[in-house]
This record gives sequence, C-alpha cells and structure tokens, in this order.
Amino acid sequence: MITNINPLEAHDRLIHFKKDQSSNLFVGIDECLKKNKDCVSMQEHFPWVYVFIHPRTAEDGSSTRMIYQPRLVKPKAQTNSYLFRAISKTDLVEIIWLLPPRELWSQYEKGKITESEDVMVSVLNFINHREELERPHEDDWTEERIRKKLEEIKNSQYTE
Repeated sequence: MITNINPLEAHDRLIHFKKDQSSNLFVGIDECLKKNKDCVSMQEHFPWVYVFIHPRTAEDGSSTRMIYQPRLVKPKAQTNSYLFRAISKTDLVEIIWLLPPRELWSQYEKGKITESEDVMVSVLNFINHREELERPHEDDWTEERIRKKLEEIKNSQYTE
C-alpha cells in the first residue's frame, strides 16, 4: 500500500513532537525543583542547584524512565545525560549539556529532521572541550564550602 505524506502535516507533527519532548524534560525539571524534598531543601540553603538527568531501564528491561537528581556539585559529563543549573527559588534554568546516547548524535546534526543546535553544541563540547564542559560555574562554591554549609545545616537541625 502506498500512501502520500502531506509535507505540511508531517512538519506540524515534527514541531509538536519536538515541543512535547522539550516540554517533558522541563516538566520533570520543574517537578524536581518544586516537589523533590532534597531539591527543595537544597534551594533553602544554596543559591543554585544542578539537576542531573539520566535514563534508567526497568529491571525487567521493558521500559526506561528519566531520573532527576538534584546536585550541588557539577558532575562529570557523560553520554546519555542532561544537566541543568537552576537559580534557587526562581524559574531560571540554564542548559549545561544535552548529551543523548552516542549512537543518536548524528540525528541532531544540522540539516537532519531532528536537528538541534543545543544538542550539537553539547556533543562538540563533550568531544573537544570536555574539561570546559565539566568546569564549575563561576558562581559555584568549592566542595569545602559546600561541606561546611551542610555540616552547619546538620548541626542546626540537632539544636532545634
């Protein structure tokens, strides 16, 4: 059976798909920032929080779900992960990297139907400038300062 594809309809579906994918990611980030108890607590004490996102496959291998982990320190860059930096108690979220699985990278190249400049910048930085990609943000605290603040928070909870 041969069917004719309406280019306008296909284009509309592609735009909807891209918006849906982006929306799903940002809905997950928003939920992490507002509902994850660790993330909410971090925002009470720190001026920013990283949200590290990576997929996990169910034990039976039947499905994959995205894990949203709040962090205070920028993790090492790795494929099949996404990293954002949010300013605490705001809706300001910065993309640090978008690194899909390596075997999918070519799908995001310029001229491809699923092209994404953000993904390709992340991929090229991962390949050519990984140390820059992993370098702490200029406003990030040192790990020592974070440890001291966490100790201070822990001690204040025991005295209440």
